[in-house]
Amino acid sequence: MASSACFPANSAAGISSPGCRLGRSRPSSVAGRRSWWRVRSASLDTNVSDMRKNAPKGLFPPEPELYKGPKLKVAIIGAGLAGMSTAVELLEQGHEVDIYESRPFIGGKVGSFVDKRGNHIEMGLHVFFGCYSNLFRLMKKVGADNNLLVKDHTHTFINRDGKIGELDFRFPVGAPLHGIHAFLTTNQLETYDKARNAVALALSPVVRALVDPDGALKDIRNLDSVSFSDWFLSKGGTRASIQRMWDPVAYALGFIDCDNISARCMLTIFSLFATKTEASLLRMLKGSPDMYLSGPIRKFIEAKGGRFHLRWGCREILHDRSINGDTYVTGLAMSKATNKLIVKADAYVAACDVPGIKRLLPPEWRKWEFFDNIYKLVGVPVVTVQLRYNGWVTELQDLQRSRQLGEAVGLDNLLYTPDADFSCFADLALTSPEDYYIEGQGSLLQCVLTPGDPYMPLLNEEITKRVAEQVVSLFPSARDLQVTWSSVVKIAQSLYREAPGNDPFRPDQRTPVKNFFLAGSYTRQDYIDSMEGATLSGRQASAYVCDAGQELATISMKLAALNSEERESTRASAELSVV
Repeated sequence: MASSACFPANSAAGISSPGCRLGRSRPSSVAGRRSWWRVRSASLDTNVSDMRKNAPKGLFPPEPELYKGPKLKVAIIGAGLAGMSTAVELLEQGHEVDIYESRPFIGGKVGSFVDKRGNHIEMGLHVFFGCYSNLFRLMKKVGADNNLLVKDHTHTFINRDGKIGELDFRFPVGAPLHGIHAFLTTNQLETYDKARNAVALALSPVVRALVDPDGALKDIRNLDSVSFSDWFLSKGGTRASIQRMWDPVAYALGFIDCDNISARCMLTIFSLFATKTEASLLRMLKGSPDMYLSGPIRKFIEAKGGRFHLRWGCREILHDRSINGDTYVTGLAMSKATNKLIVKADAYVAACDVPGIKRLLPPEWRKWEFFDNIYKLVGVPVVTVQLRYNGWVTELQDLQRSRQLGEAVGLDNLLYTPDADFSCFADLALTSPEDYYIEGQGSLLQCVLTPGDPYMPLLNEEITKRVAEQVVSLFPSARDLQVTWSSVVKIAQSLYREAPGNDPFRPDQRTPVKNFFLAGSYTRQDYIDSMEGATLSGRQASAYVCDAGQELATISMKLAALNSEERESTRASAELSVV
C-alpha cells in the first residue's frame, strides 16, 4: 500500500554509532517503550553550543530590546518555520499578527500531515545540530524544549554490504581536539586520504575560527565563488575523501554534491564543528514535526493572539507609488477556493521559499536589482521516500532479532551513505518513536533522494522499487524483508541551490519597499539554508519591522487617508453621474 504527495515548490539535516552502543532494543510494553526513549530526551539547557561566546556575532543575535513604538498590524505570507519565527518575535513585542498559508497544514519544509490510514507523512528528514541556537531558543520559548532525542556523538556511514564507517567525536577533551581525533581515527577513509584530509582542513579558515570567529566567517564568505571540491583539492585533499565522506555530507546539507556546492556552505559547518564541542552532536524529534515542532509553535502563537488562516493563498501583492516616487504595498489579494479577500496591514512579510517569492513578487519590481537578484536563485528538487518493513532493516548483528517484532532493534541515528542515491536516511521507528514506532511492525526508513532530478518524472511505484533495492545493497541481511507500506513526497524546488557565486544574490529581510519585508532560509543570514537559517531570518525580519515601527505606522495612516479620499472622490463622481 503506498501513499504519495507531490509539491511543485515548498517553503526541509551528526550521527550515531552502530546500534550496539545505543538503542538496539526496546521493551514491547507501552510503559516500557516510553521510559526507554524518555531517558534519551534531554533539556536544551545542556549539551548545546553556547553561540554567545567565541562565535560569529551574526549567528546568534542578542535579545531584542522591548519595543516602545506604536502597535502594528502585520500580515505574514507563509506558515513555515521562517514565518512562524517572525510571528513569535512580533507577538512578543506586542504587535498584531495574521499568518496566511495556502496549504491545509503549517510547517513549510518542516511540515508533516497524517494520511487517511494514520501514517505521518513528512516533507523531509530533519536533524538538529547542537549549534542550532536560534531554533533551540524558539523551541524553549514555545515549550518544546523536551521534544528532541539526543543521539550518540558520532557520525555513521553505511557502505555497501553493511560495512560501517564512523566519524566518532566521543573524546574526553572537547573542541577542537575531539574533531581532530575524529578525523584522524575515522575508518571511513584510507590512511593516505585521512592525512591529506587533515592537511586541507589545517589550511582552511576553520583554524582562524578558533581565535577569531568573525574574521574566519568573513574569510569563509569570500570563498563563496569556488566549489568545495575545487577548494579542497587545491589544499591537498583527495577525490576519494570527497566521494566517500564529503559528498554524502554535502548532499545532506544542500542536496547537491561537492563539485556543485559552494565552499562557503561546507566551511561554515566545519568552523562550528571545530570551535564548538556540541555543534556536531545531533538530535531528532521524538515524533512528527506537526506534533513536536510546528504544533507547539502554533499553540504559542495562538495563545499570544496570533491567527492562522489556512488554505488562503496570496494571488497578488497590491501596490502603488506616492507623489515622491516611493512604492508601498497597499494590500494583499487573497483567495480560498471561490472566496476572495483584500488584506490590509501596517507591514507585510513574505516568508516564502525561492519559487514562492518569485511567483509572488510583482514583475515591475524587478527594476530593482534587489528583487531581480532573487530570480538568479534556483531551488533543488528533492524526493523523500518512506518505507515500512516487516522487520528491522538496520539490525546487522543478529539476524533472528531483526525478524522479530516484539522490540525495536537497529541503528538509532541519522545515517550517511556514499553508495546509494539517498545520501542520508534514518529508521524513524527508532529515532522518532512517538509517532513512527508501531506495535507489531518494523523499521520505517525515511530516505532523502539527492539529487532528486532523475526521480522526479518517475512513477511512485518505480521510485519505491529502486530505493528498496538500494536498501538491500546496503543491508544484505534485509533481503527477505518485505515493504508493507510506502510514501513518496516530491518537491520540485526545495532548498535554494547553494552553488558557487550565489550568496551575493540572497536578499536582505528589509526591502526597497518600506512596508514590505522578507523572511526565509534563502534570505541573507550568516548560516546556511536550513531550519536554523529560517529561524534566524525570522528574528532578523522582526527586528527590521520593529526598528521601522513609527515610520510604518505613519505610512499606514497616509495610505488610509489616500484611500478615504479616493472613496470620497468615487462617491462624488457617482452622485454627479446620477444627476
